[in-house]
Amino acid sequence: MTSGDEQLVLHARNVRFGWAALPVHWIPGEPQATHTVNVLHLALPEGERWFVEVFKQALPLIRDERLRADVLGFIGQEAVHAEAHDGAAAHLEAAGVRVRPFVAQMEWLFRKLLGDRALTGRAAEEWLVERLGIIAAIEHYTAFLGQWVLDAPLEQAGADPVMLDLLRWHGAEEVEHRAVAFDLFMHLDGRYTRRVRSMAAVTPVLAWVFARGTRYLMRNDPTRPGRASLGGYRRAAKRGLLPTGRELLREIRPYFRKTYHPSETGNTEQAVAYLASSPAARAAE
Repeated sequence: MTSGDEQLVLHARNVRFGWAALPVHWIPGEPQATHTVNVLHLALPEGERWFVEVFKQALPLIRDERLRADVLGFIGQEAVHAEAHDGAAAHLEAAGVRVRPFVAQMEWLFRKLLGDRALTGRAAEEWLVERLGIIAAIEHYTAFLGQWVLDAPLEQAGADPVMLDLLRWHGAEEVEHRAVAFDLFMHLDGRYTRRVRSMAAVTPVLAWVFARGTRYLMRNDPTRPGRASLGGYRRAAKRGLLPTGRELLREIRPYFRKTYHPSETGNTEQAVAYLASSPAARAAE
């Protein structure tokens, strides 16, 4: 769902990416920035498949037909995202970067820690809305990252055009559906304390995933680029190749405002325009 006067119909788009010519460091001379973004390919497929399963469980509880349609559109988009990032992860593996051990950790996180439990009745519903609150918090960050990658000067840094298209196609759909998880959570629960608790839990976990994933990929990169460092992150962020800490902090604050809605952030018109011109989407038509 977007909000207000926006009446977008969310739908999954067919895409086609060719990875044969992708270099290991697809941002030239920037192995750490490359691998920080590459963490998405290792973490997102499991996370997005988890989103899909949790949203499917919520469908019978939805009492609003417009929201139901948006949730179905979200489910379709997230399923395609998972497959696209799986393809990029497989290319990394083929290039000599061992991704499987880190992917296994993401499987444990989403399938075991956050997966289904042997619950019934009210307890099962509480576990469902708890996970919906977590997804709403994660989607707040993915919408931010989606808008960031639409604006980031990655082509000026020589970023590979196929990878850049993957990131911008995915980012544009995150902006397009940025309110769906939040609206679903508010529809079925909406407790402010749960919203705050979810964001407080999600923020350090996402930071851990990206920091650990970057270190892991740098360590397993067959070109031996050296160790990941905070200084390396800051240098890349200063060039606009990664979000800055200040940008991330500025994005967190609005979520804690009781009147916040995701429609306040992101540019839907820009996102839809990119989706209409994405080379991968056009190639699949």
